[in-house]
Amino acid sequence: MASSFLKNRRGISLIELIVTAVILGILGTVAVPLSHMATVRGHEIELKRTLRSLRNAIDDFKKDYDKAVEDKKIIPSLNKSGYPESLQQLVEGYDFGGLYSYKKKYLRRIPSDPMNPPQKGEPPQWGFRAYSDPPDASSWGGQDLYDVYSLSSGTAIDGSNYKDW
Repeated sequence: MASSFLKNRRGISLIELIVTAVILGILGTVAVPLSHMATVRGHEIELKRTLRSLRNAIDDFKKDYDKAVEDKKIIPSLNKSGYPESLQQLVEGYDFGGLYSYKKKYLRRIPSDPMNPPQKGEPPQWGFRAYSDPPDASSWGGQDLYDVYSLSSGTAIDGSNYKDW
């Protein structure tokens, strides 16, 4: 009996094929947006982490500058806030007038903005604010480096703008 059943059943029916195709189509339409959302979320997490590390490096530089002034290794001047002059200074290091016997470095390299990646061969691009700039300034005064922000004009998953992070 079983062998006659197998002889009569040689393939799949058209209905089975259509049902399978519909199920795979539904799964595909759900999976593509979810994978895109996961990619965007990953870039947002990377941006937050990068901004945090850049801002911590700037703050650590300022703390060391203030300590050097306190220890009388550097003479404070009216036109210097104690913040680094550029991100490159955080990579190259600074000795704070002998506070350290070496140039203390705060970053290994300047990270790129995941929401505004540079073109091949270009350096990473960030927006800067000086200590004397207003908090919402869109142009850098150039005196020092008080804050960094993304130059991306995109909107985050939560509806905020990346440049406002």
